[in-house]
Amino acid sequence: MANTKITYLPGTAPTNNTFTFSCWFRRCNIGTDQVLFEGRQNGSNLSSMKFNTADQFQVYSENSGTTNVLVKPTRKFRDTSAWYHLVVTVDTTINSVGDRVKIYINGVRETSFATATYPAQNYGNWWFGIGPNVTQTVGSDTGSEKFDGLMSHVHYTIGYAYQASTFGSTDSVTGEWKINANATIANYGSTGFFIFKNNNSLTNLTGSGKNFTLGSGALTKTEDCPSNIFCTWNTNYRGTRKDMTLTNGATFIFEQNSGDSSVSGTIAVSGSGKYYWEQRIAQVNGTNAAVAGAMHSTEDWSTTPDEVSGNNNTFGVRSNGNAYKNGTNLGSVTAATYNNDILGIGFDVDNARVFLWRNGVAQNSGNAIITGIDTSKNWIPFGIQHGGARVTTSTNFGNGYFQTTAVSSAGTNASGNGIFEYDVPSGYTAISTKGLNL
Repeated sequence: MANTKITYLPGTAPTNNTFTFSCWFRRCNIGTDQVLFEGRQNGSNLSSMKFNTADQFQVYSENSGTTNVLVKPTRKFRDTSAWYHLVVTVDTTINSVGDRVKIYINGVRETSFATATYPAQNYGNWWFGIGPNVTQTVGSDTGSEKFDGLMSHVHYTIGYAYQASTFGSTDSVTGEWKINANATIANYGSTGFFIFKNNNSLTNLTGSGKNFTLGSGALTKTEDCPSNIFCTWNTNYRGTRKDMTLTNGATFIFEQNSGDSSVSGTIAVSGSGKYYWEQRIAQVNGTNAAVAGAMHSTEDWSTTPDEVSGNNNTFGVRSNGNAYKNGTNLGSVTAATYNNDILGIGFDVDNARVFLWRNGVAQNSGNAIITGIDTSKNWIPFGIQHGGARVTTSTNFGNGYFQTTAVSSAGTNASGNGIFEYDVPSGYTAISTKGLNL
């Protein structure tokens, strides 16, 4: 949602001293102000639930330039590889000051706070209740504070306080906090809402008829969800040069300057399995500027894998068509200078080899382009751009999109895990939490 906002005008004045906000979210970029939910008249009259530049979450209310509420847990939210579940429960009628704003993460109530300015008892100022007749925004109403990530199952109940256990529960086998896909909500209130249940529809599922409107950008439906997390690029780990821009749910890389740079994926594979993903690389200038299907061993971080040549425990295919393994040039395996072609990469961990397809056609005469990989190690995807050129890389790890463009003719996929442009080879699946356990 990095360039997207959706808005909602409640219409009538709700009861503002009690409400609940619940959502599942996955962050894709960190270190900037990013709003999950907001009601704003202007810069001096607003309420928001947001991440600040230190990656702390905060519940905030300001009226006529005066801060009335600022509740900010100490912990930081920097894991871009996982979905979190957030519940904010507010009831200002409660006598106990510290119970008027409760924040739960993955079912556990936050108890350590960097700042804790709670509302006065019975505080019902309508800025805090995010209404009435003030446009409510999911993903921020200000260009500099838009949420950059994914959201699912977004609930807002006005006039009613619910706990985290309404929206999630602990798995009796794994001990993990999991989504209650059909949460039992007795009442959302006249201006509450429920959106993003397994899709990107702006329809308010409470049945009130008050639906959201797309204010800017585009909403992309992802296969990535709280119950099946897909690999993306990881803004937390980059090479020595950090001038890559990551967008579109951290699946699109734009290399702005010359020089070698790289970014890690979020999920590693090892031991067994067969995995497939697709990359579309566009040479903005230069002809030897990117690597497809690059992977690096997580056991060897002694050298930053900013290049596929000259690095041990790294493999991939340069856009000159040459394959590399452990810094050795294995020779040409595909036509050089691919530009806007879709390259399919198949990592056969079972047999320690890699295959390559170009626009659905097997390369290297259908033979493996790299063999003899040490599969006792953990291998993680790497986005590598190099040389003196600018380049973009759009990766489909299984969500079925290259940036905001859906695949034109989804290929067959016997695993049922992920959506790809071309047929997924037999026995292969997407790099995702579900894929790791097939």
